[in-house]
Amino acid sequence: MPAAASQPAPAFATGGYVRQQGTFTGRISRDGSTGFLAEPGRYHLYASLACPWSHRALIVRRMLGLDRCVGLSLTDPIVGEHGWQFLDSAGGRDPITGARLLSELYLASDPGYAGRCTVPFLWDAKAQRIVTNDIPQITVQLETEFGAFHRPGAPELYPPPHRREIDALATLIYHTVNNGVYKAGLATSQAAYEEAFDALFTTLDALEERLARRRFLLGGQLTEADVRLFPTLARFDAVYYLHFKCNLHRLADYPHLWAYARDLYQRPGFADTTDFAQIKRHYYQTQNWINPSRIVPKGPYVSWLAPHGRDRMPG
Repeated sequence: MPAAASQPAPAFATGGYVRQQGTFTGRISRDGSTGFLAEPGRYHLYASLACPWSHRALIVRRMLGLDRCVGLSLTDPIVGEHGWQFLDSAGGRDPITGARLLSELYLASDPGYAGRCTVPFLWDAKAQRIVTNDIPQITVQLETEFGAFHRPGAPELYPPPHRREIDALATLIYHTVNNGVYKAGLATSQAAYEEAFDALFTTLDALEERLARRRFLLGGQLTEADVRLFPTLARFDAVYYLHFKCNLHRLADYPHLWAYARDLYQRPGFADTTDFAQIKRHYYQTQNWINPSRIVPKGPYVSWLAPHGRDRMPG
C-alpha cells in the first residue's frame, strides 16, 4: 500500500515508518455464515500491478484459476493528487462501478471513511461495498473459501498441516522484508533507517541460507509463504536497492535467493502479474519527496528467464 503522491507515508515520532492496517475486515466463507457467500461472479479484486501488496493477490488469483470467478480492476500505477485512479486505457473509469477514483468505492462502502484509500481489496458487487482490505486475509480467503472454484490441479498454497509454520515465516518476512524495505526507505531518522536496514539484510541472509537446502521456503511445496516473499524480491534491485537505500546487497548478489526468485517468476501466475515498467513508474514518479526529478532508471539489466537449476533441489 504505497503512500499517495502528495505526502510521504506517516511515521513514528522516532522517525520509523508506520503502515496503516486494513479497516474493512469482512470475511467471505464457503457456507455464507459470515454474510458473504463464496460464489462465482460476486466478488471483484481491486489491485495495482505496481503495488507489492496487490501482487500477492494477483498471483494467487491466477495460480488458483479464479480469473473467471473473481473479477479484476486495475488502477493506474501513478497515484494522483486524489489518490489511486483508474487506467486511462479503460477510459479513466472502473468498468464495474464507473468510478474514476478508488476513494469513491471507499466512500460508497462507508460515507464517513477518512483513512487512506489503498489497494488491494475485495469488492462485493451484490452489496456494492468493500468486503475486506485486510491484506493477509485476501489471499487466505481465496485459498481456503473458494476451493470449489479452483482450477483442476491447482496447488494447495495454505495446507492445514503447515499453516502454523507458514504464518510464522510470513510474519517474519512481513516485518523485516515486505514492510522492512518501507521502514528503511521511508524512515525519517538515521537510527530508524539503520535498524530497519540491519533487520532486512539479517533476514535476507537467513533466507539465503534456508534456500540453499530446499527449493521453496517450506521444502518441496510452493506455499503462501513463497507468494508473500516474491513481490519484494521482484522489486528489490529495480526499486528498493536504490530508491529505498537498501544497498548492502542486490538480489542478484544472493546465489540461492536470486535463483529461487527466477524459479518462481518462470511459473504461471508470477511473470504474467509482474510488470517492471509499471513498478518503476509508480515508485520513481509517485514518491516525489524521495525522487523530485521523477526520472525513472533504465536498469537493471538482468534475465529473469535465465536457467535457475532449482528443480534439482531437495524438498
